[in-house]
Amino acid sequence: MKKYLMGLITMMMAVLVLAGCSSNASSDKKTLNVGILQIVQHGSLDAARDGFKSGLNQEIKSHNKDIKVKYNYMNAQGDQSNLNSMSQQLTQKKNDLLLGIATPAAQALSKKTKDTPILVTAVTDPKAAGLVKSNDKPKTNVSGTRDLGPVTKQVKLLKTLVQSNKPLGILYNSSEENSVLQVKMAKKYAKKNNIKLNVVSVTSTNDVASAVDGMKGKVAGIYLPTDNLMASSMKTIGKKAKEAKLPVVTGSIEMAQDGGTATYGLNYRDLGKQTGKMAYKVLVENKKVEDMPVEKSKTLHLYINKANAKKIGLDPAKIQKP
Repeated sequence: MKKYLMGLITMMMAVLVLAGCSSNASSDKKTLNVGILQIVQHGSLDAARDGFKSGLNQEIKSHNKDIKVKYNYMNAQGDQSNLNSMSQQLTQKKNDLLLGIATPAAQALSKKTKDTPILVTAVTDPKAAGLVKSNDKPKTNVSGTRDLGPVTKQVKLLKTLVQSNKPLGILYNSSEENSVLQVKMAKKYAKKNNIKLNVVSVTSTNDVASAVDGMKGKVAGIYLPTDNLMASSMKTIGKKAKEAKLPVVTGSIEMAQDGGTATYGLNYRDLGKQTGKMAYKVLVENKKVEDMPVEKSKTLHLYINKANAKKIGLDPAKIQKP
């Protein structure tokens, strides 16, 4: 009888241990780990990150309330060595999914792993950046959303705001692939429509103020593509442009809010939310990133910085969608 009781007790303990292990395993599966790498801190990219978390959390709240997400966020502050070390850390931590915000961050993550699913946002052209085989069929461990805005319509908008026949100015960072692509598009449109341009490139925030000063008296207005350096320098650009009474059309709404005059473009928070919904499909519905087409922004908006417009002599009510 003793042997029977001891055997029964042993068996019950074993069942409890196994049940505990099973419970822990189930608990582990309810926590998803997402690593986020951002190239630099500014309004557009911060909005994309917030939108991503909002989009993913919203999907989970609607369909799987018992799932929790742990975010591991790192910001390289524009430093390439930081990108390398941070991407290494994020891949070594065995995150369930990685998010690269802006082209350099996405490229850094892609170089470190070909296995962990990677989504990107605020990347102008993932294919041109070497992240996917094609934007329609990635066939790599990378997909996400692209932030290529309606460049030609933005240049057209600037043309309606200028009050002289001087060339339109374009200011951009020539070391950013995304900016180079947009400037090429702007040049092509300008050539086709007989619009004269004064194109200036910089590679450091230290050169932005002098570049804008150098454009005074030479241009009728300034176009800024979605460019991380320009976005980080919007307060400086906005102040200088207002002093010179120059309208500034930007690639994104956040840039216009931070010092531009107007834009017809995308909202980075909305773009981030799109990416967050894609993340839900990967993390919960087990969709394969390699089969998910890169998405464009689903919504475009006319945004007018009314205070800025008034200070340079424009009537905000007369600014129309291009």
